[in-house]
Amino acid sequence: MSPRFPIGARVSVTRAFPPGHVRTPFFVRGKTGIVTDIVGDFPNPEELAYGRDGLPARTLFRVTFLQCDLWPDYEGSAEDTTVVDIYEHWLQDAETLSQTAETGAREHV
Repeated sequence: MSPRFPIGARVSVTRAFPPGHVRTPFFVRGKTGIVTDIVGDFPNPEELAYGRDGLPARTLFRVTFLQCDLWPDYEGSAEDTTVVDIYEHWLQDAETLSQTAETGAREHV
C-alpha cells in the first residue's frame, strides 16, 4: 500500500480533542507542516493502549513544523522547527483544506 502523503506534502493535523489515549500532541492539532519522512506502517498505538490489536496498521509520518507557527510568542529564528511523528488518521491534505476554505468564503460573499 502506498503512503497517503508523499514527502514534501503540506499536511494539517486534525483539530480534535477526543477523550482517552491519543499520541498526537495538543500543540500541533490544527497546525500545518511538511511531511519530511515516511517512517512506516505500524499497529495503531491508540488502539493498542486499550488492548486491541491496532489493525489495520497505520502509516506513521514525520512532519516538520515551523516553531513560529506552533508558538505565537516564539522569539527564536523564523527557521527553527519542531519535528513530530504523526499517524495518518490525524492528517489531512492542507492544499485541499485551503481550497475548500477559499471556495466556502467565496460562496458566502
